[in-house]
Amino acid sequence: MFSALLVMAAVAIVLGAVLGFAAIKFRTEGNPLVDKIDALLPQTQCGQCSYPGCKPYATAIAAGEADINRCPPGGEEGIQKLADLLGVDFKPFGDDTAAPKPKSVAYIDESTCIGCTLCIQACPVDAIAGAAKQMHTIITAECTGCELCVAPCPVDCISMVVIEEKITNWKWKYPSYALTPTQ
Repeated sequence: MFSALLVMAAVAIVLGAVLGFAAIKFRTEGNPLVDKIDALLPQTQCGQCSYPGCKPYATAIAAGEADINRCPPGGEEGIQKLADLLGVDFKPFGDDTAAPKPKSVAYIDESTCIGCTLCIQACPVDAIAGAAKQMHTIITAECTGCELCVAPCPVDCISMVVIEEKITNWKWKYPSYALTPTQ
């Protein structure tokens, strides 16, 4: 009887150790679905979806608290990718969601800039170079066109310039028939 208890205790300790090791080795941080959704979003951190960034928006989508059609920078292509990932129907931009704008970048009129650094503080992707009381400039390759730098500028020296579509920056878009759900 005593030997049976020892065997059971030894088996329990071994299984407990194996489960403890597996819990540490194979643990996941957060929700993997949130990470997949976040990877499909454009990472502009612009807040146009009414969430403070792409990760909170991805979390809300995964929790079923937000629709997939709230990201204007992602456009209809982004909505289609989210619909494919989640296995839901494509949902076009609605009345309560801003439609996508043409791709644009910020432009600073350097002769008007007073170097207040408010735009630098507002930029979520560090696309503005400059120092206090010095002229600022936009790093166009980094600018996502989120427009968050425009409002804080006290001298209105920042404007948004639409990027002209050329062969070098053109990309395939989903045809309109592919965006409508099939019956």
